[in-house]
Amino acid sequence: MRIGIFFGGPSREREISFAGGKTAFEHLDKSLFEPVPVFVDSFGRFILLQKELMYSSEIREFYPAPGIQKDGFKTYVESFPELAAAGIPAEIGKEISPAEFKQHFDFVFLAMHGPDCEDGAIQGLLEWYKLPYSGPGLMGSAVGIDKILQNEMIALVNGQEKKSWTLKYSQWVPQDYPLLFQVLKKHLGLPLVIKAPHQGSSIGVAIVKDDSLEEFVAAVNQCFFQIELNAETWKELDEAEKLAWGQKIANLDEGIGFPVILNGKTIYHPTTLISELEIYFSEGNNQALLSSSNAEDQVLVEEFVNGQEFSCGCIQFDDGSPLALPPSEVIKLVQVFDFNTKYKPGASRKRTPVGTTLEKNQEIQQMIVATFQQLGIDSCARIDGFLTENGTILLHDPNTIPGMSPTSFIFKQMAEIGLNVTQALTYLVRQSLRERIRTGKHTWVLRALLAKLDARITANIAAGKPAEQIVFDATDEAYIEARRRYGLLNAGGTVTPVPVLKATDGQFYQLPNPLMFKEYVADVEELLHAERHPLLVETSQKAAALTRFYAGEVSYDITRIENPAL
Repeated sequence: MRIGIFFGGPSREREISFAGGKTAFEHLDKSLFEPVPVFVDSFGRFILLQKELMYSSEIREFYPAPGIQKDGFKTYVESFPELAAAGIPAEIGKEISPAEFKQHFDFVFLAMHGPDCEDGAIQGLLEWYKLPYSGPGLMGSAVGIDKILQNEMIALVNGQEKKSWTLKYSQWVPQDYPLLFQVLKKHLGLPLVIKAPHQGSSIGVAIVKDDSLEEFVAAVNQCFFQIELNAETWKELDEAEKLAWGQKIANLDEGIGFPVILNGKTIYHPTTLISELEIYFSEGNNQALLSSSNAEDQVLVEEFVNGQEFSCGCIQFDDGSPLALPPSEVIKLVQVFDFNTKYKPGASRKRTPVGTTLEKNQEIQQMIVATFQQLGIDSCARIDGFLTENGTILLHDPNTIPGMSPTSFIFKQMAEIGLNVTQALTYLVRQSLRERIRTGKHTWVLRALLAKLDARITANIAAGKPAEQIVFDATDEAYIEARRRYGLLNAGGTVTPVPVLKATDGQFYQLPNPLMFKEYVADVEELLHAERHPLLVETSQKAAALTRFYAGEVSYDITRIENPAL
């Protein structure tokens, strides 16, 4: 089956999307699928990408084409609006229209995030052209992108009470800043959590910890994706500082991104913005308001929740009934968990399941299942939440296209039911195809495609594959390399990789799949002689039939061996 891997798009999360696209490209089972990378640019064009570009470190490394960047700035293609009408250079790839999709792939794997990518827009386009795609359908996607609507619907499902306030842009006027701050402190208390309601990956999230009007204003502006800049601050910057500031605006992980609006004028490039600000302030203006052309029209303000933060994936059995995976606890090592710290190594630790009782973990799973069903989500989703100090479970932020690096939550949790990344991706393709059939569109064509895929999966499991040991030392560097090899060998589809750890006690241990998804080798060694957590046992038993279909018979045992194939 030819799998079009869609990544990029206009979203601020496009680099996270690129990481997910790489995972699918590298880890899809090559005995079942042919990956076809499709880069979606900021103008909405679909580009059959040259495959070697999938090994670039970031999108800006190859797009816009080398040589386009100017004045030392590193920007995305939307800083060059004239390129929207230009052809795609052959060294990058070939532009295709939606009407041509079926000539190149049979199924679309969506690795895109944010508005236009995760909200039902691209899903609707694909349904119009009768192409099956991964992840939830139109309803689940539409609900999953709107944090304000999510809060209301989750409360209807489980009766949770989480204080929040929706602040409209029309209410955000300077003379009312002090009054708004007082009202929000009175109703929600401090700290305040400010969120852009249509973003993911912790973009547009700010926490106001102190009783500071200045901090509050900056946080709200951040989530509206706008900047208030005064003349005095600007004039204090030297030339190098202004250039660095312009680059920061262009960086989607820390700036508001281009194009920006200044005094009603659309500006596309840092050079032009710096020049326009020089003119603007020289004319005697004291305050400039810079706004992203894709600014939010409202922000969500919530009470700060003290408690254990967790993330829990939910998948489906063939009949559509949901299965909550073991929830993972996020142990933060920083105060504010924004975009940069979320994807920065060492900013947090993860443990599965949550550090609480078996019964409370089970209760989390039950609430995840109920929310997944009632919000109209299907195929796969990740739902986050808090376990408060008094034992209350508060859910938020269903994520219908979870982040998909090989060490993401969804893969760590699917590993606990016996599926490696390659098998998890096969599940996502297969179950998504099954869910598209349920919509009653193009039914018999999709049934035939599903039957062919099922026959291939079943034949692969029955045939078996020769084992190939991966022997590695108890260092983090060796563990990372072993995980990389484990993933690529699984994706190759010709052998069964068998990881073997030479532990610090000098003994060799054959590891089951879940132990290849820990963060550090010390985490693995800690589990070598430990009882498997009862929640993990229980959940993997529930999932046994599903796991057997995708992975065959799976063992969770750790086995000491004498003579590995060194």
